[in-house]
Amino acid sequence: MIKNIFKNIGPGTLVAAAFIGPGTVTLCTLAGVNFGFALLWAMILSIIATIFLQEMAARLGIISQKGLSEVIRTEIQNSTFRKVVIVLILSAIVIGNAAYEAGNISGGILGLEAILGTSKINIGNFSINYLSILIGIIAFILLYIGNYKFLERALVSLVLLMSVSFLLTAILTKPDFVAILKGAFIPKFPKGSLLMVVGLIGTTVVPYNLFLHASLVKEKWNTENDLVKARKDTIISIALGGIVSMAIIISAAAIQSTDITNASDLAKGLAPLYGDFSKYFLALGLFAAGITSAITAPLAAAYVAKGCLGWSGDLKSKKFRTVWAIILFLGVLFSSLNVSPIQIIKFAQVANGILLPVIAGFLLWIMNKESILGKFKNTTTQNLIGLIILAATIFLGLKSIFKVFNII
Repeated sequence: MIKNIFKNIGPGTLVAAAFIGPGTVTLCTLAGVNFGFALLWAMILSIIATIFLQEMAARLGIISQKGLSEVIRTEIQNSTFRKVVIVLILSAIVIGNAAYEAGNISGGILGLEAILGTSKINIGNFSINYLSILIGIIAFILLYIGNYKFLERALVSLVLLMSVSFLLTAILTKPDFVAILKGAFIPKFPKGSLLMVVGLIGTTVVPYNLFLHASLVKEKWNTENDLVKARKDTIISIALGGIVSMAIIISAAAIQSTDITNASDLAKGLAPLYGDFSKYFLALGLFAAGITSAITAPLAAAYVAKGCLGWSGDLKSKKFRTVWAIILFLGVLFSSLNVSPIQIIKFAQVANGILLPVIAGFLLWIMNKESILGKFKNTTTQNLIGLIILAATIFLGLKSIFKVFNII
């Protein structure tokens, strides 16, 4: 029975692996430390919205057998608008993921350092973190093999490690179950929590996962009969991702300290109160979150470039490998030398803030095209929910842009 369950789990798990990166872990940690269980409801709403959007992306990938960026390139008839959208997508996803990759690798390092201690070596005037090189090598090997099934199994294993680690950490803190239910189902906006709510939603509903999912499902499934499997995979995997994010918030709520700024601090802070096991579980979870995102971010960027630029070939093609290799290299470089590519990250945030509502809007438009999806186009209910999510993405996009320019 367990074998049959895992047989049909794959692309959705990779999407969950992508959105639960070090940034999500850190944000959930801060949400728990500063607001306790009060913002759990925001995570539930985020997961529901993510499931709806990712189901559309998966349906598009299976029925059309094309990636989302490929559909965009072929369906937008106005050449000027098409070029603008393609440049925006390439900027936000390819350049943006190169900037965020350093954070993904650094997150994995934080998890290992919480157990192993410092990992820096000094060479002349440079201080190099050798663990970032180790994580980079692991990610490179997994990506270079270029076998979807192998990559899927490796990432599913890492996601399971991450899930068990964070869930056990939350259980060890012995939280108040009634308080958790209230936080999950009674929306509240504690003072100063609005930007945190926006952040929790924004770190879960991410544009590059729509591209990644549409491309990955066609590696595994290719007939309309597979839609049921893909839908189950999406719901189970992303719901599991949401539970993991909530477990991090619950764990962080157990620490009443203002000195907690990231998950590594949380791991150290839990140890005196709940024993070293909690520290080790959390550290392993953070390591798994970092390395899974360090693999999926370059992979998503390569799929986007392939679709936008009309490249042929599979995961082993030279152009495909070149894109993810460059992004992985830049991530390792920035991370190992402790270089923070702040300006690039700011640019990526602005581009993503614009891209998310554009892609959500385009996805809704394309999901109503009978010429592409036939009888599998959106229903009225799906469109209504999609429009509500689109309005939320416009709000999120504006908030992220304003935040970057210090307007709010």
